[in-house]
Amino acid sequence: MGLLGILLALGLLVWLAYRGWSVLLLAPAAALIAAAVSREPLLAHWTQTFMGSAAQFLAQFFPLFLLGALFGKLMDDSGSVEAIARFMTERLGARRAILAVVLAGALVTYGGVSLFVAFFVLAPMAQALFQAADIPRRLMPAAIALGTSTFTMTAFPGTPAIQNAIPMPFFGTTPFAAPGLGIIASAIMLGFGLWWLARSEARARRAGEGYGGGNANSIPRRSAAAVMAKPRCRSVLPCCRWLLS
Repeated sequence: MGLLGILLALGLLVWLAYRGWSVLLLAPAAALIAAAVSREPLLAHWTQTFMGSAAQFLAQFFPLFLLGALFGKLMDDSGSVEAIARFMTERLGARRAILAVVLAGALVTYGGVSLFVAFFVLAPMAQALFQAADIPRRLMPAAIALGTSTFTMTAFPGTPAIQNAIPMPFFGTTPFAAPGLGIIASAIMLGFGLWWLARSEARARRAGEGYGGGNANSIPRRSAAAVMAKPRCRSVLPCCRWLLS
């Protein structure tokens, strides 16, 4: 019953969180549900088990979250993320728009930029590139997510993502633990993702589907020149941050 209660509480937490409920309210409620299904004393588990573990988690990882958020804000305000995106655009061009978006996302997130900052900064660049290459804009989220939310988040050795940092004290590992397996997993994720995107692009071209035009996309339009407006030297900040860590 204990496992059933955990699964039920976790499923309810995820479902309600996607519907807009605050996790601050859902987390203790889910803990009470798990304890109730397991037929354990509710008040004791809520005050001693849940609250104690939550306080320990915050004390251990809040500095990591805070410094990561500040660094992401610095990268956003300084224009470093756009400088990196511009550099990848210049090197690969509109003909390789999907690859440029994926590699730009991978570079900025591996440098420590927050996923959410990277996504909203890369979106205008991806829009300009996809429009120039006449690639369906419905593939933009997949290209950005492949670069920011897959191998650089969970697999590539040395990634500063919290998904890699949080388990380290529990397993006694470093950010570069299992580099061989990490590189293999990253290659599989990147290779399969690029294959799927290329296949989808080819299928769309055979069907005569282009970028789409119109004003359906709510992201403000920017030209490729606007994306390339800031100095390239700012793109070295993620590398400096990675070396100092």
